[in-house]
Amino acid sequence: MGVVKGWEGRFYEDFEVGDIYRSRLGRTVSEVDNTWFTNLTLNTNQSHFNATFAEASPFGKILVNSCFTLSLVTGLSVTDVSENAMANLAWDGIILPNPVFVGDTLWCESEVLEKRESSSRPYVGIVGIRSRGLNQRKEVVVEFRRKMMIYKREGSKSPEVFPVTDADWKV
Repeated sequence: MGVVKGWEGRFYEDFEVGDIYRSRLGRTVSEVDNTWFTNLTLNTNQSHFNATFAEASPFGKILVNSCFTLSLVTGLSVTDVSENAMANLAWDGIILPNPVFVGDTLWCESEVLEKRESSSRPYVGIVGIRSRGLNQRKEVVVEFRRKMMIYKREGSKSPEVFPVTDADWKV
């Protein structure tokens, strides 16, 4: 009896220009997410952590840190586009057309714009995508382009790191 292998992410060969991937999971932003991210990045803009200050703003409530929005939407795209990335090469054109608030749920949609062989590393290719984050109101909250080096299936250097044991099952 063998181990059943699961999803290993897309390799360079799996991408086609025009492909669109939609994240299977959505993620609801909590107050803790926003506060911790804001504190970790030393962002002192009170619109992210001071409710009284934020209530007096045009938005009327605390805004989610836009860098958290970018990071979360990027994270939502990993399963679809960069699980087998060797490296990010470029980020471009980041826009934030609508605010994100605590309690909003975000999803990611990505489209493959370009792909080419790497001229310096034969075991990877270059893939260019654009991604956007959508909230539960179907509003776009962030859009950006990204280029990545993606391993080819035969070039993947992913080590087996699962801690296999010879111990017998007890249940």
